[in-house]
Amino acid sequence: MKTSFELVAEFRDDQGKGASRRLRRDGKVPAILYGGPQEARPLSLDHAKLVQVLNDERCYSTILGIRVGEEQQAAVLKDLQRHPYKNQILHADFQRVFEGEPIRLQVPLHFINEAACIGVKGQGGIISHQRNDLEVLCLPKHLPEYIEVDVIELGLNQLIHLSELKLPEGVQLPELIHGHDAPVVSVHAPRAEEEVAPVAEALAAAPVVGEAPAAEAVPGDDKKVTDAKKPEAKKPEGKKPEGKKPEGKKKD
Repeated sequence: MKTSFELVAEFRDDQGKGASRRLRRDGKVPAILYGGPQEARPLSLDHAKLVQVLNDERCYSTILGIRVGEEQQAAVLKDLQRHPYKNQILHADFQRVFEGEPIRLQVPLHFINEAACIGVKGQGGIISHQRNDLEVLCLPKHLPEYIEVDVIELGLNQLIHLSELKLPEGVQLPELIHGHDAPVVSVHAPRAEEEVAPVAEALAAAPVVGEAPAAEAVPGDDKKVTDAKKPEAKKPEGKKPEGKKPEGKKKD
């Protein structure tokens, strides 16, 4: 069976969180190889070499060769655990692949002719991707690296569904088998019209060039007077003027 990438691995007997932490400190990645009649085997791989392979998009949707010593097993990458913020692979899952057994795997979608699309070039629309990859079901020899989606004939407010994709020979989509004909890509009108009214209101409220903006009173600041004329202070009601003493009663 033809493989596109080769990964050199080692079998490991020690398992558990402590063993995995020791492997990571030594620049290794704990992994597991499962599938088929054989038992699952824990592996360890070199972190730097694994990252180098993972930088190529094709490795996620192609047959890999897992080499341990003199033996090589065809496999596909089924799961990958990454550190939440470090550029570090924490764990990898590989599934064995056999010539006559179908496999299910996610493959990327490649969209072509987006700039020349009728709905974009001629009608001013915007491309919207509902999917970036799809799960396929096929034999290993039919496994595609990607599925091409040509959008050149797509008009404004139109969609391309799963059933309209041109699939390679021997490739099926499990979603279609189960009756789910989901949309893949669409062209919709830009939403600029919805922003016209708010922008017009903002422009109308903006001050004219050369005109001083109206001053606003600042609460609690009695020293700043923003009006042209300072208001006169009012005398508080009910308070007797200072300096005058109340007259006493005259004696008879």
